[in-house]
Amino acid sequence: MGAPRIAVAVVTMGNRPAEVDALLESVAKQDVPPERIVIVGNGCPLPEFARRLSLPGEVTTVELDENLGCPGGRNAALARLREFGDIDVVVDLDDDGLLVDADVLRRVRDLYAADDRLGIVGFRIADEQGGTQQRHVPRIGNADPLRGGYVTGFLGGGHALRMAMLDDIGDWPAEFFFAHEETDLAWRAADAGWRILYAPELVLRHPRTSPARHAIYYRVNARNRVWLVRRRLPLALVPVHLGVWVLLTLARIRSRAGLRAWFGGFAEGLREPAGERRPMRWRTVWRLTRLGRPPVV
Repeated sequence: MGAPRIAVAVVTMGNRPAEVDALLESVAKQDVPPERIVIVGNGCPLPEFARRLSLPGEVTTVELDENLGCPGGRNAALARLREFGDIDVVVDLDDDGLLVDADVLRRVRDLYAADDRLGIVGFRIADEQGGTQQRHVPRIGNADPLRGGYVTGFLGGGHALRMAMLDDIGDWPAEFFFAHEETDLAWRAADAGWRILYAPELVLRHPRTSPARHAIYYRVNARNRVWLVRRRLPLALVPVHLGVWVLLTLARIRSRAGLRAWFGGFAEGLREPAGERRPMRWRTVWRLTRLGRPPVV
């Protein structure tokens, strides 16, 4: 294919105007400008930062009446981009992130131009000191955050998605609201034969945080994990995956309140409808295993 046309999408709750200002300024400094920028106000009106900055490409704002969560907000951006019909790749960036280098979008463009089965490109998430937390490395164990290559998943904070892949496999699982939506999308992509590339040279600077800062983290994390495996894994692997994560949770979470919330979410995931069941094929299980992460951990 020729040079893909790139859009940038940012979802915000309107509570980080200074951070979004800085992020958009870093987008404006890219040596290959995006064709379009879509900014979604997730259940909030967008402040003036979304309207007054001098930005490359055409800027579109979307204001949602309610907070649809991160995947729901990103789906709203995708819907608007499909209305235009002139974008090949969408780059999603967290609203408190920052593109450190000016060549990120050019590198994204070149990666997609070179491989027509490349579906997802994951960025490296680095804190203010340049460090990358292990939970942000899409490999098991104490993996080197600077080693790129094909992987089984990606980080939601900074990544690129091919629009043709999304047309093939579907959009984000909006009902997840928060947690594990990236894994659901990645497993569907892998099952459809799309490649996922971790490109650590593409850096999104992001404040060092803990996911447990969100009050709903433990409950939703557990609920969505159960939904994820009910939707995407062969039946024989469902109890294996959940058993592994029960043991890991008991080893990792030290607070009674955290464990109570986690097991409450686990029960909710078993009790509530998980959505469409479309389990991956066994050859996909083997492919993910060969890439270093079998879908039971």
